[in-house]
Amino acid sequence: MRVLIVDDEHLARAVLREYLAAQAGVEIVGECANGFEAVKAIAELRPDLVFLDIQMPRLDGFEVVELAGAGAHYVFVTAYDQFALRAFEVHALDYLLKPFSRARLEQALAHARARLQAPPAQQGQAQEGQALAAVAAEARARHVPLERILIRDGARVQVVPVAQVDYIEAEDDYIAVCAGGRRWLKSQRLAELEAQLDPSAFLRVHRSYIVNLGAIARIEPTGKDGHCALLASGARVPISRSGYQKLREAMR
Repeated sequence: MRVLIVDDEHLARAVLREYLAAQAGVEIVGECANGFEAVKAIAELRPDLVFLDIQMPRLDGFEVVELAGAGAHYVFVTAYDQFALRAFEVHALDYLLKPFSRARLEQALAHARARLQAPPAQQGQAQEGQALAAVAAEARARHVPLERILIRDGARVQVVPVAQVDYIEAEDDYIAVCAGGRRWLKSQRLAELEAQLDPSAFLRVHRSYIVNLGAIARIEPTGKDGHCALLASGARVPISRSGYQKLREAMR
């Protein structure tokens, strides 16, 4: 079993390395101290199993899963709250709650071996990856609002601070994130992103648009009962009738 260790704490990686070294049939193919290193390592090393911390700088464990996808199985190694852990218990392969014992690690490895040795049709790897992404979005929504949006730009990953976003537009199966005069496409549903944003700062003013309230310079009429938001950047965002009512209430 090819294993990758991802944790920003040196001591935590050392403990995992020590425990895993005592396990037969386990090869540690790499260690990563942050999420960006992890995404790159998962793509290049193709581990069978990733021991993944959640709270890390640059990219957290949820964002690593979002970017790396279902190419590997994941065991979360975390001190996260019990509510989220119950969700992981159902959807993720396994989790280790810090501090964990050797026996608990062996249990997680046994679970992983059983999954990896199952016929491909029974592994449900794609479904598992989708479940992990759903859990990531759900857990994030339950806690603090989203602070950054990750967007693949070729081989690179753009990290767009949410505070810099002017508006977001739905485009077929994508969303267009508009910030600082630039526009990035991301494969995500508008409703999914809406649930992750701070509702006091962002408002869905149209079926296809979410706007940063702080970016609005003024509201202008556009024909009978129509309105649009003129942003400080000069962009114009259409406002539906129901969106206008919500906007009036939000800006009181």
